[in-house]
Amino acid sequence: MAKLPILEFPDPRLRKRAAAVETVDDEVRQLVDDMIETMYDASGIGLAATQVDIHRRVVVMDVSDNKSSPLVLINPEITPIGDEREPMQEGCLSIPEFYADIPRALKVHLEALGRDGRPYELEAEGLLAHCIQHEHDHLEGILFVDYLSALKRDRIQKKMQKRHKQMQDA
Repeated sequence: MAKLPILEFPDPRLRKRAAAVETVDDEVRQLVDDMIETMYDASGIGLAATQVDIHRRVVVMDVSDNKSSPLVLINPEITPIGDEREPMQEGCLSIPEFYADIPRALKVHLEALGRDGRPYELEAEGLLAHCIQHEHDHLEGILFVDYLSALKRDRIQKKMQKRHKQMQDA
């Protein structure tokens, strides 16, 4: 397994829409394993392939307390269940140190392929539902800052650009 570099906002590659996975083969399974290692190493609860500059519809997540239940979503399709929405504080490995309350569907129905290439379905609510929607957005080139006002988004972008410059100068 290998730890992958995570793209950071405002990198334009984060805006690229991911392509469907045609076949779940050893290459895709290796990507999944590398993404899980990267997510855990970065102390995240979710990671989309787009965030590691691989534009395929692959997501990994683990919202368990002890980080022992990784979930793999290949070619995920989500459908909100009902009209109820709730705000929840979200962060992102691609936008470190910034958080915002983002309203999302309270419950969702998920259809995806697992690491083994077999289809599965589940209904999710709470943190898992939020995480699924957040990571699915990444596959569409959408970031949580897109739900904020232009003023807040611009402020975060400027702070991230300053952070990147400081890291380059160091």
